[in-house]
Amino acid sequence: QEQSANTAASTADDQTSPAPRRPTISEREILAELSALFFRDAMAVRDGIFPPLTDTGSPLAGLRRARAMLADVPDAFRRRQSRETATARSAVVTTGPDELPLPAYFTQDFHFQTGGYLTEDSARLYDIQVETLFLGGAAPMRREALKPIAEFMRDRDQRKIALLDVACGTGRFLRDARLTFPAMQLTGLDLSAAYIAEAKRQMSDLRPVRWLTANAEAIPLADASQDIVTSIFLFHELPPDVRRRVTAEMARVLKPGGLLVFIDSLQMGDRPNWDGVLEAFPERFHEPYYRHYAIDNLDALLNTAGLAARSSWTSFFAKVMVRNKPAD
Repeated sequence: QEQSANTAASTADDQTSPAPRRPTISEREILAELSALFFRDAMAVRDGIFPPLTDTGSPLAGLRRARAMLADVPDAFRRRQSRETATARSAVVTTGPDELPLPAYFTQDFHFQTGGYLTEDSARLYDIQVETLFLGGAAPMRREALKPIAEFMRDRDQRKIALLDVACGTGRFLRDARLTFPAMQLTGLDLSAAYIAEAKRQMSDLRPVRWLTANAEAIPLADASQDIVTSIFLFHELPPDVRRRVTAEMARVLKPGGLLVFIDSLQMGDRPNWDGVLEAFPERFHEPYYRHYAIDNLDALLNTAGLAARSSWTSFFAKVMVRNKPAD
């Protein structure tokens, strides 16, 4: 069912989107890269770096999510064809006056998904939607963050280490982090109360995590309070000025000597024969800030915030950047 939805989406996209001008990787090459991603993940599980790759919930619950996703496909296609992106704004109206004020850039239908990032239904369907989009590769790409964290944790006491996941979404990365580092102090921050609620549900069988419903432009944590900060597939959905404020906040809360692990989409030129896919992506999936993200100078952005480069690599559609805040 997931593959059928993905194929249908691709067909509709081909009918409504211009052909990319830049080089484009073939479907066969994409599948080969996906196979290599799964193999690397399996080897990391074998080596004890990653926990086993598992889903939460029962197979029946997964089937229900797949059916709900397929039921939403016609509405998503209609919005894509009409370029309608306002169902999230309707959700804001119904949240009530006591909800966290939301910036305008956040109140739109990213990926043309119903409710944007602001409704319970969206939060419930998000994981299956993103796995469909990436052919099952979303989780292995996220889990790349566990590699530099494992290196950082050598000879360190988990009980004394605090990790903040910025824009934690439905908590899938935090679940892997908890399974890998059961005694670590974990905090998940997200601007969507609905996604925080889903993350709590996803983590209900594990040791508690501290949850913050807050804007990453003003992280409600003390200076130098976190040993590790992660940001996973956030920056391509932020306007350029907001990226800079969020980066400054992540650097502020990070301890001297602390670790930043950044994962997001490939950028133009990272893998030149993928540039055509990156060119088409914002048109097909309503990513209004993606074009600028794809050419933004992330190295300069992180350097300006005082975050020194340690390593970087690409993994399927993702790029990983590992930084540290120099010790005083």
